[in-house]
Amino acid sequence: MIKRLKISLPIIVEGRYDKHRLSSLLDARIITTDGFGIFREEEKRAFIRRLAARGGIIVMTDSDGAGLIIRNYLKSVLPAGSIRHVYIPQVQGRERRKKTGSKEGLIGVEGIDADTLLRLLEPYAEGCGTDPHCTITKSDFYADGMSGRPDSARRRRAFASIAGLPANLSANALLEAINMLGLDREYRLFINENAENAE
Repeated sequence: MIKRLKISLPIIVEGRYDKHRLSSLLDARIITTDGFGIFREEEKRAFIRRLAARGGIIVMTDSDGAGLIIRNYLKSVLPAGSIRHVYIPQVQGRERRKKTGSKEGLIGVEGIDADTLLRLLEPYAEGCGTDPHCTITKSDFYADGMSGRPDSARRRRAFASIAGLPANLSANALLEAINMLGLDREYRLFINENAENAE
């Protein structure tokens, strides 16, 4: 059984199937935009605005064009700096409940595997630093571009600088330091922010 992460920030997703998927993995308040319904539902916008003003929200929309439109709309109507953007990967396919895939052929939040969703949301979990599920692995390092890529050394130096670690640590040494010092949350935030800036 997968351990449910406790996340205090409200999470905004597009639809009820996305909400159902995350509810099976998280102990969190999850609110739907009802797809493009958010554009015409002033009451729901006001509710999300209140939540965002209280301490921020997480926005996790699909990785297709519609998800980007909803994400940008929320960015335009919510207080500046109140959104933590979480981006799911672009994965080709269709959800099992659907006969045909989306227009762009990408699966949404509801179709993303549990490990990926948990990895993306771990930086926002309560008590993540003491949870062994939050350990960063060599596979994570490679997938996140921190090793084995042309600009990996630059990325490692950038993270080391933020974390107050020596800039010349090897990939293995930095990985060990992250796990020994409980810097998994800072690491995940660094990776998510870099993904956001690449958009």
